[in-house]
Amino acid sequence: MKIMNGYWVPGTGYKTDYAAQAYEVTTTPHSITVLATTQVIRHRGMTLTGPNLEITYSSTAKDVIKVHIAHFKGTVDNRPRFELNEDQGYTPTIRNEVDFAELVSGDTRLVIAKGESWNVEYFYKDKRLTGAGWRSTTYVKENAYQSKLRVLAQAEDNFFDFAQDPRDAYVLEKLDLGVGECIYGFGEKFTTFVKNGQNVEVWNADGGTCTEQSYKSIPFYLSSNGYGILVNSSDRVSFEVGSEVVSKVSFAIPGEELEYFIIGGADLKEVLVNYTTLSGKPALPPAYSFGLWLSTSFTTNYNEETVNSFIDGMAERDIPLQVFHFDCFWMKEHEWCNMEWDTRQFPDPQGMLGRLKAKGLEICVWINPYVGQRSKLFDIGVKNGYFIKKPDGSVFQTDFWQPGMAIVDFTNPEACKWYGDLLKTLFQMGIRNIKTDFGERIPTNVVYHGGQDPIQMHNYYTYLYNKTVVEALEDFYGKNETCLFSRSATVGGQKYPVHWGGDCFASYSAMAETIRAGLSLCSSGFGFFSHDIGGFEATATPDLYKRWCAFGLLSTHSRLHGSGSYRVPWLFDDEASDVLRFYTKLKGRLMPYLFAQAVHTHETGVPMMRSMVVEFTGDTACKYLDTQYMLGDSLLIAPVMNDRGIAEFYVPDGLWTDIVTGDTYTGGRYYTRQCSYTEMPILARENSIIGFGAFGSNVVYDYVDGAEFVIYGIQDGAEATVDVYDSNAQKALTITAVRKGNTVTVTGTPTDKPYTVRLATQLEATPMPLNGAPQVELVLN
Repeated sequence: MKIMNGYWVPGTGYKTDYAAQAYEVTTTPHSITVLATTQVIRHRGMTLTGPNLEITYSSTAKDVIKVHIAHFKGTVDNRPRFELNEDQGYTPTIRNEVDFAELVSGDTRLVIAKGESWNVEYFYKDKRLTGAGWRSTTYVKENAYQSKLRVLAQAEDNFFDFAQDPRDAYVLEKLDLGVGECIYGFGEKFTTFVKNGQNVEVWNADGGTCTEQSYKSIPFYLSSNGYGILVNSSDRVSFEVGSEVVSKVSFAIPGEELEYFIIGGADLKEVLVNYTTLSGKPALPPAYSFGLWLSTSFTTNYNEETVNSFIDGMAERDIPLQVFHFDCFWMKEHEWCNMEWDTRQFPDPQGMLGRLKAKGLEICVWINPYVGQRSKLFDIGVKNGYFIKKPDGSVFQTDFWQPGMAIVDFTNPEACKWYGDLLKTLFQMGIRNIKTDFGERIPTNVVYHGGQDPIQMHNYYTYLYNKTVVEALEDFYGKNETCLFSRSATVGGQKYPVHWGGDCFASYSAMAETIRAGLSLCSSGFGFFSHDIGGFEATATPDLYKRWCAFGLLSTHSRLHGSGSYRVPWLFDDEASDVLRFYTKLKGRLMPYLFAQAVHTHETGVPMMRSMVVEFTGDTACKYLDTQYMLGDSLLIAPVMNDRGIAEFYVPDGLWTDIVTGDTYTGGRYYTRQCSYTEMPILARENSIIGFGAFGSNVVYDYVDGAEFVIYGIQDGAEATVDVYDSNAQKALTITAVRKGNTVTVTGTPTDKPYTVRLATQLEATPMPLNGAPQVELVLN
């Protein structure tokens, strides 16, 4: 939100008042409260007018500082609230001295200057993170003319009954942006990965993958300077990232209050650990979900015969398949959702699902939170008050998407139970995965059963939608036994994985957009990310399809899905089946490594798919990389994104080894490499141990029995360690390798499962002893 005309004067229609003086500072054992006047008070007469701002600084978790700015405090509080894990009993260290006040939470510190200049600074240990000085903390009022202009602009964009926001006041904060400091995150953003220079509006929208709109808008950003900011509001938060004042990040919300958290950490991974401790850790998707998913696609024609031809065709070509997904038309047209199979296409759904399960497949079906007027559920929902309503008490309906559709009101506990019970009829048929589509186009000129503010519910709705579905799944199957495939999200949505990147086109530019979106999302607390292999809209060329297969299978989750055409590989060319087979089997073999990394993500909140800067915060080159990423701690993935077959990538310090070709790369420089379709760079970090399991056709198998553990680039004096978990997330094995000179001593925890170890430079693997304390010595060539 830009409010200024240049730097010195407010824009037409705006009045701005800035915190100018910490006029009064009071403390409790848990907080510091500042009465901030908007002018320096020099005599009593200056206290007779306002506005003033009351700012409270506190901490409810280690290395997390909470800032609450209030103008008027008597407003109606009907806000939906993020489910944050705050410890109200946490006690920071607080000092109130003559010249300053200080709050210390862990290693993160706040210093408030007293006197006649407004200045607030944040530190991690002795490193300054950011601060708010002159003309930073602001109360903004619109005049009647500006309010009218804004309402008119909103009316022009009112294609889905969005109410014109009547609020004419804003609270705005500006935080310093240092030289060379880069900003990331804000959820799933398809724009440039480094957000400097961008205006970011936190407003969920179904806008595809090639605009500034996004399905998963998160009011959280991550700074290369080593901190994160969460604005604690589901409202339309507007960020200007060096785009109004080039040396500031500003954020504003309508109304009379603003609350945000500044989150410190030793590096960006620790910042994300602290952020997800506050907002929720990603759940652990079941092991089977890491295998290959195949879909019917969207508007294609399909029935049981079509489905079987796809599944049998994959088996005939020796391409392991784990999950089959039925998209929208498993239900009858015009009736989404009715939660019933279209028996014209699937006359024996229970029998069909049983036959698919007998082939070793898990099943996923598509849903959305809408109910078309022709659905048998529509009249039930109207009668019982299960739908969002208009201000006049009638049910909100629209013809956009499904004719006459209504929207389930998940603030109504009875509606949640009803919706969950409907889903359980599907679970009883053996379905254990749900694609929770949509949830972005939520109107604001409506009334909710719970009385929540409808504008602030727009972004929050998706959280209640996905939570309802997850709770139904967990009630039926138990925790960590199922997963979603979800498109929309807000803060806390990472607790309900997996999320996919929406409706991308079949193009290399869309492939790049998808990577940027995944890296941004996973810089915002989300741990797992998927996308439509080959693109959703249009049909990929054989070249693009094969390159996207490589990228897709080296993402955390891998799904073949399209819009108007099928995504089975033999429809592209013969080689496409070979490429898909190669990467599907490689991912299956990597499950000892991948599932351990998934467990780590679940336990810590460090994303499994992460940007280079998150992993290598101190490497300046990594600050700007958005065409490659780390998959877990030890694998660098550099997708090929052009029809020339050229991979361009940067390698951080150390020795890196391609796990497919065996090529080695010295860190600290850029590389260009010509790649066949099965040679996408997959580089193992030095001093790492990667497990390759005895994969057959199912990714749920014993990750120790028959596995080979390869030690990559171990340096003299270094130690490498790897933990291996079984498919139930129980630790099964720990292997440690220590190098002294040319000898590498490998030890493992006791197990009765046979496995082997080898150095990456060796061709022959060495079996580990099964008795006593397993240990072998490997000699470098």
